[in-house]
Amino acid sequence: MTGRLEGRAAIVTGAASGIGQATADLFAREGAMVLAVDLPGKGLAEAHDHAYVTPFEADVAADGAAERIIGKAIETFGKLDILYNNAGVSRNALAEVMTDEQWDITLAVNLTGPYKLCRAAIPHLKESPAPRIISTASVMARMTDYGLSAYCASKAGVAGMTRTLALELGKFGITCNYIEPGAIHTGMTGASFADENIATIWAKKAALRRLGQPIDIARGALFLASDDAGFVSGHGLTVDGGLTLRT
Repeated sequence: MTGRLEGRAAIVTGAASGIGQATADLFAREGAMVLAVDLPGKGLAEAHDHAYVTPFEADVAADGAAERIIGKAIETFGKLDILYNNAGVSRNALAEVMTDEQWDITLAVNLTGPYKLCRAAIPHLKESPAPRIISTASVMARMTDYGLSAYCASKAGVAGMTRTLALELGKFGITCNYIEPGAIHTGMTGASFADENIATIWAKKAALRRLGQPIDIARGALFLASDDAGFVSGHGLTVDGGLTLRT
């Protein structure tokens, strides 16, 4: 039996831990050749022992990073079928005291970096028989909370960018979708959820009464990357265990 992504070439950013690590490994188990991207010093190589996963250290927000990342994928695999923009940061601060640096890094990593990767990937995706662009947004793309002005703006931007790309690229058969995770236990949220009281509160908010795990989002990404989602484009897939049902 072949995997659902057999023979396809994929890029997964933010792949040293959490959602990115789970997705890169799941894609590889399903037959994809994966370029796993994350910052230097994040233990990227140690996070992946699958023969189909190639680690590549890069900062998605750095000048020229998109061209280097896409170029590495083409050099390594000879093609590109799937781009999964997953790398993300959060700099929480009330708007009145948020610094320019906090705002700029959040937008650079969460929105501008993915846009530049999409732009660099499009010419290669046009050559793929099953091209996919997937990005990690958040339920905060359409909700909010204190201190999240930059984060919410960046994730709403991911949603708007993805819908526009879906419209522009549909004639080439390129599907473009985004995922809206809820409360997921990842590296970004680990410090907060290490507090049992906080973890319990957020688990109770979800209809399924638990925190999400990285594999929950990875499975959603696999669906959007697979042939099963061949007629799905411009869609935001909410994977939140029912967190947003009552809010």
